[in-house]
Amino acid sequence: MIGAVNSVLDRTRILLGDSGIQRLRNSFAVIAGIGAVGGYAFEGLVRAGVGHIRVIDPDIFSETDINRQILATDETVGCFKVEIAKKRAKTINSNITVETIKAMASIENLDEVFSGKPNYFIDAVDTVRNKTVLLREAVRRNIRTFSSMGAALHSNTDMIKVSSLKKTKVCPLASLIRHNLRDLDTSNITCVYSEEQVITKPRNKDIHGKSILGSLPTIPAIFGMILANEVIKDATET
Repeated sequence: MIGAVNSVLDRTRILLGDSGIQRLRNSFAVIAGIGAVGGYAFEGLVRAGVGHIRVIDPDIFSETDINRQILATDETVGCFKVEIAKKRAKTINSNITVETIKAMASIENLDEVFSGKPNYFIDAVDTVRNKTVLLREAVRRNIRTFSSMGAALHSNTDMIKVSSLKKTKVCPLASLIRHNLRDLDTSNITCVYSEEQVITKPRNKDIHGKSILGSLPTIPAIFGMILANEVIKDATET
């Protein structure tokens, strides 16, 4: 028996050492979108000991979020996602700094989104226009970026892949983003995506005109935790 665990990060320290823990503590990550994928990415970074996280999302939780969003419960329906994220983070690591922005990350607030020289940007945005704008700005600022492509409409975990944006394939969203950023060097963007063909095509739209996409609880969770893991790996590499 190694001995009694006396810190929430002791199990992480066994793998990463004191230097890895310190690097995570000194890291500053920005997460745009704190829903299905982004919520799990946030959870992973908080539990790993990342010291400073900024979360950006304008939405409140609804009952339809509960099947796939870690922060969504009966008690949080009607609450702002970023507020619940900050509250949860403080119950896990009281020393963490969590900044919240109750707005859509978009071309109108890029300076606010990327202020303070973050080390990492996690893109969990689900609109093509804003995703393109944010990734373009992250490249311009030379911020190490991890981006989620489409997690909805998938069920096969074996088909989830990690690669640079340029090497993604099959995923229609990744193809569109590649096209939109074709004039840039996107080598600093790592993507999580699926090579599975979509199970079904969306037929309905929400009040904002966005397609309502079928989604399991599992696939977005895996996407989000992979994004977090990629940040952890990058931050602690020697």
